[in-house]
Amino acid sequence: MSKPSDQLPPPPPSHMEVDAAGEEKPTVRFSINVLELMREAQMQHGLRHGDYTRYRRYCSARLRRLYKSLKFLHGRGKYTRRNITESTVTDVRFLHIVFYMAERAWSRAMEKKTAGPNAQQRIYMLGRFRKAVKWAILFSHLCSLKGDSRTSLEAEAYSSYMKGTLLFEQEKNIEEAMTNFKNTRTVYEELGKYGSIENQLLCRQRIEEVEPMIGFCSRKLGGSALQAHELLDLEKEGPAYDLFKAKIEAVLSETRSQQAASMTEFSWLGRRFPITNAKTRVSILKAQQLERDLNGAATESIPADKKLAIFDKIFSAYHDARSCIRNDLASAGNAENIRDELNGLDKAVSAVLGFRTIERNQLLVSIAKSKFTKNRDEKNEKITKPEELVRLYDLLIQVSLLYVMSCYICVSFADVKLL
Repeated sequence: MSKPSDQLPPPPPSHMEVDAAGEEKPTVRFSINVLELMREAQMQHGLRHGDYTRYRRYCSARLRRLYKSLKFLHGRGKYTRRNITESTVTDVRFLHIVFYMAERAWSRAMEKKTAGPNAQQRIYMLGRFRKAVKWAILFSHLCSLKGDSRTSLEAEAYSSYMKGTLLFEQEKNIEEAMTNFKNTRTVYEELGKYGSIENQLLCRQRIEEVEPMIGFCSRKLGGSALQAHELLDLEKEGPAYDLFKAKIEAVLSETRSQQAASMTEFSWLGRRFPITNAKTRVSILKAQQLERDLNGAATESIPADKKLAIFDKIFSAYHDARSCIRNDLASAGNAENIRDELNGLDKAVSAVLGFRTIERNQLLVSIAKSKFTKNRDEKNEKITKPEELVRLYDLLIQVSLLYVMSCYICVSFADVKLL
């Protein structure tokens, strides 16, 4: 006769246990500050100096470290592709992998672009931009599924910027490119209203990068165009400017050529010198536009280092003009009237160049004097030595004397010509 079992049947589940079993575990949402991650990586690894090669190598090294830490390897010896899908993303580092894949492709494209690609390299460059867009779209998709709301929004802005960049470079669908850039601007305008001061500053910088590209697209579409002086005022630094630097230069050259068509003479000290060469006109017009920017109403707000950079561009433009004039002199032959006009123009341009050199040296003296009077307790600040200040004053006196002599020669030449 069998004994009854000593084990009691399990108690029926309570209502609380049934409810708990029916509930699903909440989905883990990852958080990435996309803009901060991108800025920090770019500025610390090459793009502060426009070195896209260094940044691309950093992205490759970063990807290798991420693959190894996640044990997400692609086989030993033979490469075996492993895709990143929604089910794969169990760690925030998987999102970092997709992000750095997009950045690596983008930096490779920018590396080719800044090197001045030929037709074949341009095809390769556009292929890299397409790959960057593909990874950016995947990054946005995964962030919408696995990231929090802010991460998803930033990833969408990042994807829009990449798509706009590709369309902008292809010059096929400028309207859609402008729409993508506007979407990026809208997102960062909203995100810039909240968070820390650093976050607001990053958003503001991103908006300032996108604004010129929107304006350029608008100009291409025939809408509200950016004027020449607005193009000159753009911040000519960073990846955004590198993207459309060649296009900006083309627009400025076109604008100057149109304005130069009506420029027939160069005025200096009440005397007029005819200009017949179109290249000479464009170079002089470029220098005059830069002079207006330097002496405009907002000149007090321009930092000293940027003023020095503008002076360098003025000198370059006037030197280009003198080079064109001397080429014309070499081909003028025995035509005395033409040679006299070209000689007068050359001396006038040389005199203006001397005057701008005096202004630049005065700026150097003022910079040196400001550093000379500073407290020597300030760290990381180079203090001007007395002998350096004396040397700058000597140089200023020499340049001033040369300018007076060139003015005298130019005026005498013009007076003799009138006689």
